[in-house]
Amino acid sequence: MQAEKTVADLKVGEKGIVNNFKDASMSLKLLEMGCLPETEVILDFIAPLGCPVGITVAGYHLSLRKREAATIVLK
Repeated sequence: MQAEKTVADLKVGEKGIVNNFKDASMSLKLLEMGCLPETEVILDFIAPLGCPVGITVAGYHLSLRKREAATIVLK
């Protein structure tokens, strides 16, 4: 069985569709920021030290900590 792919696993320029979240408490924050299931996310950048990462979601840019991005599971 293939491991779950998260936003933290994407390479710059790659896209994914939000499926669900690994962390229930973090999911509310992410939902409020527009990371809804079935929404496309694009990884825009990864900072030189790996954190933060920048994504485009729901038409705007969002910066997340690497550990936050790792809770967003993609299809």
